[in-house]
Amino acid sequence: MSTATVTSLVSRPSSTVPVPRPDGFTDVFRSFFDRSGMCLASLDPQVQVMEANVDFFRQFGRSSSEVCGHSFYELLHPSVREKVEQQFARLTEGRRPRFVEWMVAVRPGESAFAGELTGIAVHGENGQVESIMVLVSPEKFDRAPQVLTGHKKLLTAMDARILEGIASGVSTVQLAAMLYLSRGGVEYHVSTLLRKLKVSNRPALVSKAYSMGIFAVGAWPPRVLPDYVK
Repeated sequence: MSTATVTSLVSRPSSTVPVPRPDGFTDVFRSFFDRSGMCLASLDPQVQVMEANVDFFRQFGRSSSEVCGHSFYELLHPSVREKVEQQFARLTEGRRPRFVEWMVAVRPGESAFAGELTGIAVHGENGQVESIMVLVSPEKFDRAPQVLTGHKKLLTAMDARILEGIASGVSTVQLAAMLYLSRGGVEYHVSTLLRKLKVSNRPALVSKAYSMGIFAVGAWPPRVLPDYVK
């Protein structure tokens, strides 16, 4: 079934006038939720998971007790968390009825998968957001995305500042002045970063850092996530 089908089943007009649901709606929705073959979960307005279907638990590699009652953000990689939080905030504040966002999720054992996240606001009889339906559509990869997981402290604070500067297009001379280092000091840190990320030049360094999830997605100027700074 398509995302549009999910939307038609769970969306309600943002109105203070109650809209009665037809007899049997709950049974139809429950059957769809459990047997759709899609990764579905229902969240409260604070984005805690209230319930999820078997396909959701299977995709995330977690049991019901590990998911239900916990924040949905705990399932996401740090690089995408801030962007997804912004989308949920717009949803719960009534600024949009639904959103679609790219996401990276982390499974137990430090494996990850990427995909499309759809969030749909479900309104109560008073017109307020009562719950949020989420649909996760994993992308098909030949291999899992090579992001850092497990909150590995890969970089020093200075490494992080220099990596941010390189990603912003700041020159060696400018970095030296900004960070009170000599040009040789900057080059030393750049060489260290090249070795750590196993690349041969600065453009590859920036690309590898983004692909590993070291930078926050959607942030400008580029910002290294504190999760990976010693």
